[in-house]
Amino acid sequence: MSARDVAARLAHAQASRHAQASRHATLELTQRHAWEAAAMLLHDALRDADPSWRVLFEYDLLRLEKRADVVILTDRAILVLEFKHGAGRYAGQDLRQAEDYALDLHDFHAGSRAHPVVPVLVATDAAPARFAAPLFWHGVAPVLCSNGAQLGAVIGAVQAGIAAPRARLDAARWEAAAYRPVPTVLEAATLLYRRNSVAEIAAARADAPNLTRTAEAITRAIVQAEAERAHVVVFVTGIPGAGKTLCGLNVVFGALRSHGAAFLSGNVPLVTVLREALARDAAPDRGRALVAARRRAQTALQNVHRFLEHHVIHADHVPQERVIVFDEAQRAWDAAQATRDTQRRVSRLTMSEPAHALEIMGRHDEWSVIIALIGGGQEINTGEAGLAEWGRVIEADPRWRAVAAPRVIAAEDPAQRLANGRRPWLTFDPDLDLTVPMRSVRDAAGSPWVDAVLRGDAPEAAAIVAEAGGVPFFLTRDIAAMRDGLRCFGRGLRRTGLVAAAGARRLRAEGLGVQVPEVANWFLNRWPDIRSSEALETFATEYDCQGLELDLVGLAWGGDMVRAVEGWRPRRFAGHQWLQVRGAEERRFIINTYRVLLTRARYETIIWVPRGSAADDPFHDATRDAVEMDAVVDFLRACGARDLAATPALAARATVPTLL
Repeated sequence: MSARDVAARLAHAQASRHAQASRHATLELTQRHAWEAAAMLLHDALRDADPSWRVLFEYDLLRLEKRADVVILTDRAILVLEFKHGAGRYAGQDLRQAEDYALDLHDFHAGSRAHPVVPVLVATDAAPARFAAPLFWHGVAPVLCSNGAQLGAVIGAVQAGIAAPRARLDAARWEAAAYRPVPTVLEAATLLYRRNSVAEIAAARADAPNLTRTAEAITRAIVQAEAERAHVVVFVTGIPGAGKTLCGLNVVFGALRSHGAAFLSGNVPLVTVLREALARDAAPDRGRALVAARRRAQTALQNVHRFLEHHVIHADHVPQERVIVFDEAQRAWDAAQATRDTQRRVSRLTMSEPAHALEIMGRHDEWSVIIALIGGGQEINTGEAGLAEWGRVIEADPRWRAVAAPRVIAAEDPAQRLANGRRPWLTFDPDLDLTVPMRSVRDAAGSPWVDAVLRGDAPEAAAIVAEAGGVPFFLTRDIAAMRDGLRCFGRGLRRTGLVAAAGARRLRAEGLGVQVPEVANWFLNRWPDIRSSEALETFATEYDCQGLELDLVGLAWGGDMVRAVEGWRPRRFAGHQWLQVRGAEERRFIINTYRVLLTRARYETIIWVPRGSAADDPFHDATRDAVEMDAVVDFLRACGARDLAATPALAARATVPTLL
């Protein structure tokens, strides 16, 4: 097949794929020329290749909403080629893009996990790249560079650098293998906002509960409520990072959006970042279009406190939405907190937030649904009503009933039980429970390990590590090493960032004292914008990052939680000293703060525990006692956290090649 025929077939496929043909018509001529040029280069580069090799053009990468220019399947490797036609240099952003495509295939394409994945940046007009082809093994190799003329030599060197495998890579089987990307919350929101379905956003592991199954359970409940003209609360439960927010976003942006739905959250940073992410995606050229996009995003993503207060003030208004998603519903305010005036606001509420939610949505004459997303172990504020308040108000209002997984009546804490046993208004559907974390892309053991660590059970944590073959948690005592480690682990376009507890007040004496000033820019902007999380200059607290995530996290451990003989000792800083926290609720909040921070990463977490101030130092600072910090490190090591300095993976950092 000639290069022109390849370009023609690709153009036909693209035109068939896109309904907005007019938008792509302007790109077609330039794109066809690029395809022809790539096909000609590959024709020469693969002249002596094995006929069994397969060349795939424009390979779809759903999570990234992009397509890899070319994927070459040899008998022993997957090569991912990114072409930059006319480029005279190997630009850093292009290197990261090529590497990110390869990482995506390795992490989410089932056929890629047993073979090397090799990213190649082809800058057609650049100087020849000098490189020594490394020995390749399973995983993603460093990015190789090539100009147009040396592409054949680069591909040959890759093939020569890989030992003959026991089982040849079967191209047909690779193409048929599952590609199941796990997007971030922000990526998922933008995908769904473009009217995609959650069915396209499945778990990467075959053993993970099917996210689609939970979405279908929600759909069943909504359809039944509409058919029976009923008012129903649907409780979706799950551990941190299991995909509850994805399910909620699917209700608002997915196939059910025709009902009119809104996502309500009291998590102001989450709402802020999601709104801005959707707006920027809808209006990439900014300007007036961005202002309009922000208005549309505000309608779909609302602050739950403002939503409730608006409808309390306008008591005769029936909400436009028949379906609302109540994010982190177990953290809805109780009556005391909801009705309390503060320096910032005068409350208009007269009952608990769950009670107001039922009253407001109950104004619909026929039917309405509240999707209540329930996360466990992340309560970090006073005044949170818990599941028990939802059960109380549902039982008190005969118009309402509920459907949930059985775990809602099994919690040890009475405040987090929907009811004490079965109730006439409660129906069970086990599909509404998500138990395997999706946030951790490759390692399902991370969440139970964190739970064991925070319970103070080092033997159990160590057993989890032994069974899993390790967990993605690393230790360092050096803040510079933490930053270097994050940059080394942060291959491709993976996002890095620092987090710390709001109560870790003495970190400023260790050189880390500036909290993130603009949360949307911190999560959405990319380096070299210094406002980005990737600058590793400012840190997000539990309040900034709850519900959101980063690919790689640097956690600065503070003096607000240290080890003692009896276990974890939560503390708060007042005046010039630490005070031990004795109240059970405040202790739980501080421990849950570290649960939030320890579960923000999709890949690795590097825990930096400062060395503190030694007792023999003439300027000893008792608020940063070295013995207390050493005890934290000793315990985390006993739990199985690995020393960062002994991590071979740090050597895998891709670097820009030197040029001839």
